[in-house]
Order: sequence, then C-alpha cells, then structure tokens
Amino acid sequence: MARYFGTDGVRGRANAELTPELALAVASAAARVLASHGSYGESGRPVAVVGRDPRVSSEMLEAAVVAGLTSAGADVQLVGVLPTPAVAFLTGQLGADIGVMLSASHNPMPDNGIKFFARGGNKLDDEIEDLIELRLREPWERPIGSGVGRIRDFDAAVGQYVDHLLGTISVPLRGLKVVVDCANGAAHQAAVLALRGAGAEVVAIHAEPDGLNINESCGSTHPADLQRAVVAHRADIGFALDGDADRCLAVDAEANMVDGDQILAILAVSMRDAGTLVDETVVGTVMSNLGFLHAMRRERIAVRQTKVGDRYVLEDMKANGLSLGGEQSGHVVMLDHATTGDGVLTALQLLARMAVTGAPVSELAAVMTSLPQVLVNVSGVDMLRVDDDPSVRAALEDAEAVLGDSGRVLLRASGTEPVVRVMVEASTPDRAREVAEDLAAVVAEALAL
Repeated sequence: MARYFGTDGVRGRANAELTPELALAVASAAARVLASHGSYGESGRPVAVVGRDPRVSSEMLEAAVVAGLTSAGADVQLVGVLPTPAVAFLTGQLGADIGVMLSASHNPMPDNGIKFFARGGNKLDDEIEDLIELRLREPWERPIGSGVGRIRDFDAAVGQYVDHLLGTISVPLRGLKVVVDCANGAAHQAAVLALRGAGAEVVAIHAEPDGLNINESCGSTHPADLQRAVVAHRADIGFALDGDADRCLAVDAEANMVDGDQILAILAVSMRDAGTLVDETVVGTVMSNLGFLHAMRRERIAVRQTKVGDRYVLEDMKANGLSLGGEQSGHVVMLDHATTGDGVLTALQLLARMAVTGAPVSELAAVMTSLPQVLVNVSGVDMLRVDDDPSVRAALEDAEAVLGDSGRVLLRASGTEPVVRVMVEASTPDRAREVAEDLAAVVAEALAL
C-alpha cells in the first residue's frame, strides 16, 4: 500500500486520487488511533472538530470524513468554513480528541486534502500517521445503535477564533489602513473581522468564495491584484493569505513584496526586544534565504534550520522549547499563541510591530537584504530518484562549485506536489536563473518518467 500522508496530510485531486471512500476510511482509522487513550466527557466517546475551506469538493469530503468519524463512534462538532489554524485552535479549546481540516491550502481548486490534529490542536507525528495507515488494513468491529457518533453544528466557532486572535495583541491598530486578499478561501470572514476588531481600516479583496474560485489568480501565490489594490487604496500594507489561511505574505505601501523570511526576521527582532524570543533563537528551513541568515547573525539571533515543511519547523520548535519559527512561503509559527502556522495571526503581529515602532513595513523589512533566489519546479519525473541518480548528483556538485561561497543550491522532491524543486541563490537574478535552469534540464532528462 502506498503511503497516503505527505508533509501536510493526505492530498490529491478530489474525487480522483482523493476519493470519498478513501476519506471515509482514513477518518475512521484516525478516530480509532487518536481516540484510543482518551478520557471522554458526558457522551463517553471521543469528540472530533471538523472544518473545511470553501472549495466545492470540501463539502463532499466533509460528508465522507464525518461518516468515517461517526462510524468509529466519535461525536462531531462541525465548525464550517474556517482557516486551518482555527480548526487547530478549536480542537484544543473544545477539548476535542481529533481535529480535521478539509483543504489543499494554496493548491488549485480541483485539489483537496485532509489534515488531522491530535489533542490540543497539534499536528500528527510521523509515527501516528504510520499507525493510521496500518489501521486502514486491519479489520475492526464497528459500533452499532447508540455507539454510533452524533453530529452537531458549532455556531460559535468564528467568534471564538476571532476573540482568540484579538487577545494576542495589546496595542490598537487605529490609523493603519490594510488591504487583505482572502484568496476566496477559508479566512474570508474571520480575517476581516479580526483586523477590523483590532482597529485597522480594512479593504478586503477576493473575499467572495463561490466554491470554484479559491486561489484563482489571487492569494499568496498570485499577489498582483493585492499589489495594485494597496497602491490604489493608498494603504499602509497588504496581506496575501492562501486558501486555508495558514500562511501570509505582505506588500508594502509601494507594492513591494515582503516574504516569509522578511516577516520572520521582523517578528524575531520584535520578540527579542520584548523578551519573548526563547533563547534568542528562531527556527527556519533549508530554504531560508541567505540574507535572512546574515541578518539574524547581525542581530545576534541564532537560527536553527530544518527540512522544508512547517511540520518540521514545528517539531524542532517543540523539541527545543522555542517560540518562533517559519518558512519563506509565509508559514509563521508562534507557539505562545498557536499550535500551527496562522496567516491572520501573523498579519496582526506584524501590524502590532508597525503600531509600536511607528515604522512602515518597508523600513522594518530592511533588517535583511534578500539574495536573488530562483525556484524551478520540474514535473513528469521520478521524484524518488532525485537523491540517488549519479548524473543529477554530478550536476548538483557542478552547480555548487560554480557558485562557491556566493550562493547555494537546494534540490529536493516536493512534499505537496508531484514535482522536483530546484532552488538557486546567487549574486544576481540572471546568474541564479541560469544555474537553476541548467540543473533543472538535467533533472528533467535523467529522471523522466
């Protein structure tokens, strides 16, 4: 049996690789694994929180997941369309045994995914995922009669999540004008309520999901509309969320992008100054820009680097008791406030730093200077051979020799898409593009399916 779990849950094209039958089976297996050591409330059985993004297939998969959970004897609290971090928060807030989010994050509308949270709203360890997959193969005795789980709507979900977000900042945001691109996604309501509740003047764009338009030419992967809107509305800053709002990128008043590395650098300095950056250490990934590493060294902030994926950042943070970590893609994890990346929380914290310092985000982001970076995705290749093919390894060594100390190369199989990613940093964009395309061509030829 192939492994279903990637770096961020179970993903695939909805109704193709990710079928209702698979969703039902995985959900029932997860219920049996995650609820195996629970101490339950009045119902005497496990409780699951289930949320979704607004893409059309999320409705179908929600029905299948709920059927799987209740068939395993779990009661379900339906929270509706909410960001992934809201589901994580509510899983902990409601004392649930399981949290489930139906979303493929920033991926196109036809894709979807199932993300699970354990008690407290924490992401699953690899060992738990392996156990869930093992349970898929095993026979089990289904409950009957009163042992079948019940389903309830939890209508207070949005309000509780927004109140939680507002409780993370202590400075009013009055006088700050913000444009937020909701990606026609899961935060179209919560993001606007939270930012306005904090006192900011808010212009919302791409905040009218219809089930089909999530991430379509908008959000964190398509920021052009946001850049235009920030200038047109003379806003102080813009925020680009993705479909499930677990990541956030920013745009300054002149429409310049502020990426996840820059946001992480700003927040690291802010938390260091406030005395809340544990061990004066921040966690990044191997994709973190060299400029970020240099900036943190100047600020005397230590950096730990993990594999790509917010789950690995989170694992390292927990293992070392750290409070801040993130990725260039805009996943920022602040364990003082959340158990996972939260794009709306990130936006609020960045705005709070602007309010406290009186500085525009362009000035705050100048703490680091990014090295030009080019990312090329190579599709139609055997991802499993990327680390072992001799010709690919030789081309990688040649590229590293060419760049020397003036840049670096990262070659890896994606954990969320069927591609091999070639990332190159160099002294100039042209140099980075040249090296990346040359290496990508070797990968495409050597690993072609």
